[in-house]
Amino acid sequence: MVSERGLQVLRAIVQDYVDTREPVGSKSIVERHHFGVSAATIRNDMALLEDEELIAAPHTSSGRVPTDKGYRVFVDHLADVRPLTSAQRTAISAFLAAPGDLDDLLSRTVRVLTQLTGQVAMVQYPSFERATVTHVELVALGPSRLLVVIVTDTGRVSQRIAQLAADLDEADVAVVRARIATLVTGIPVRDGADRIDALMRRPEAAGRMDHALRAIARVVAEELDEFRQDRLVMAGTANLARREQDFRGSIYPLLEAIEEQVTLLRLMGEMVADEHGLAASIGRENEPFGLAEASVVTSDYEAAGGQARVGVLGPTRMDYPSNLAAARAVARYLSRLLEEDEKHR
Repeated sequence: MVSERGLQVLRAIVQDYVDTREPVGSKSIVERHHFGVSAATIRNDMALLEDEELIAAPHTSSGRVPTDKGYRVFVDHLADVRPLTSAQRTAISAFLAAPGDLDDLLSRTVRVLTQLTGQVAMVQYPSFERATVTHVELVALGPSRLLVVIVTDTGRVSQRIAQLAADLDEADVAVVRARIATLVTGIPVRDGADRIDALMRRPEAAGRMDHALRAIARVVAEELDEFRQDRLVMAGTANLARREQDFRGSIYPLLEAIEEQVTLLRLMGEMVADEHGLAASIGRENEPFGLAEASVVTSDYEAAGGQARVGVLGPTRMDYPSNLAAARAVARYLSRLLEEDEKHR
């Protein structure tokens, strides 16, 4: 059982190690943190922390550094998440102001978060499986090329070019658009996908109109399936290279996880948030995902399709209070923007 002063010593070690990247000794703790006790007393506290495997000596006759378990205790005993400065809050509001659409908003979200934290930033798309398709439009780009536009009530807009085997005139395009709209508009994405699937399983009829309808339906089906997939938007991958010395081994597993996304989506999906919607997964807790040298901190945000998460990925030696505060502030602003957009729609 760690005493209250022991927790304070652990907090000092974490803060100093994050700030300096140097192992922390009892003398520097006495000089920097003014505990009002001797260095010998601090050494005793550090010995107890080492017995609890909360700190460790990286090599003989050195100071101590936090272990993954130590970071976990530190995060669990945070009295409060460090508030952002007024300049940081202003930067968030300015960066996220007046987005063009949801894709633009989420792209801006990760860009501002990586600037605030210096880590890899990521945000989950809201789940669109329960979203309703509100509009389908076909825009002729040529006699046999159409731009297929799909809009949902959650603000998601999809645009995809379809190449047809035969030319269609304006009246033909209107007929195909009406057929597709009848199948998918006004119903949830998953139901629309089922209807398109039923259409594609029917015997193919002769004639260019049926060929065109199926070609457009195939594109719509692929886009609706994309709506149902979990996705991440990410920024700041270059920060991993800048912080490579904070990783004991190779950063390749992290780069691979960023490229594939599936691992990170699983990890974020299994993280348990506290009553404030904040969550952290630290070091060896991520070993089942092949990311034992990384930490992830997230904050939930609200969207029409339900909750999703925004957060950062980086080395275990990170500024957890500041990163949690940044994730929370960005998540709150994102929730507010999405709520306002929903009201105005």
